[in-house]
Amino acid sequence: MSISVLRTADAWWVLTPAGAAEVATRATTTAQLLADREALTAPGKRTVDVATLNLVSPVTAPCRVVAQMTNFASHVEDTGGNPATVPLTFFRKASGSISGPHDDVVRPAHVRLLDYEVEIGLVIGAEIPVGTEIGDDLSAYVAGLVVTNDVSARDVQLPQTQFYEAKSYPTFTPTGPALVLLDADEFKRFTDLRLKLSVNGEVRQDRTVADMIHRPAEALRALTRFQRLDPGDLVLTGTPVGTALSAPPKPVEILGSLLPPALKWKLFFRGQERNPRYLQDGDVVEAGVATDDGVLDLGTQRTVVRHAR
Repeated sequence: MSISVLRTADAWWVLTPAGAAEVATRATTTAQLLADREALTAPGKRTVDVATLNLVSPVTAPCRVVAQMTNFASHVEDTGGNPATVPLTFFRKASGSISGPHDDVVRPAHVRLLDYEVEIGLVIGAEIPVGTEIGDDLSAYVAGLVVTNDVSARDVQLPQTQFYEAKSYPTFTPTGPALVLLDADEFKRFTDLRLKLSVNGEVRQDRTVADMIHRPAEALRALTRFQRLDPGDLVLTGTPVGTALSAPPKPVEILGSLLPPALKWKLFFRGQERNPRYLQDGDVVEAGVATDDGVLDLGTQRTVVRHAR
């Protein structure tokens, strides 16, 4: 049966019907907490109303943050690609980009095109050295799941043709509210999970994992050919259609390919700046993941966009 773990600055909590029960543990990191699983099933020292807690990310930094690129068929098609041929590709984010589920998302002063991407994060629960043979039982390697938002500075990402800086600014990976620990049977419902994101109440993204191209077991097999993973590490699994960025119409794309790079990007960004879907100061972003029947619910995060002053 799933266990929903919450975190505040000074304690860990388990969600119960009566509220949030404090966990009797000395763990200060996610990795340490996962090693103290007995504490998660023991009676809490005290129980409080969840609404009174000032939640921070249940995934602690430093840790590895690895993400899959264009991993939902709808997103691939929206960016002009072919889901049948898109490769399984990874990129890294700085662990310093992790922030809490209700923290402000701070847009750096030089960033004009700030985008959102609701994703499911896999929280690794076991040591996975390079060369590990990954089976189909996710519970052997993944402790649980968490809601994440892969915030992206598109005007940094695209001209550089690499993602690290554009996705690694502080607050660019809101995580939580809960780390939901699952058993083997519950992982079988992974494809039933629905990802939803809204901006100021307008639903922008809404797809189930059935739209995902490369599922977690396949991704971990590919990743562990070259990347070690440890308990507490975070693997983001991609986002569905609905981000602010989308591919230009084919004739415009063909015309753009004939232009010098500097002019092409200048014209592209001039057009993108007229796109009202990019995040602006004061926008409220809500991102959640759950099955339609509510049996599995990772919770909903609520963040507000603030421009760096």
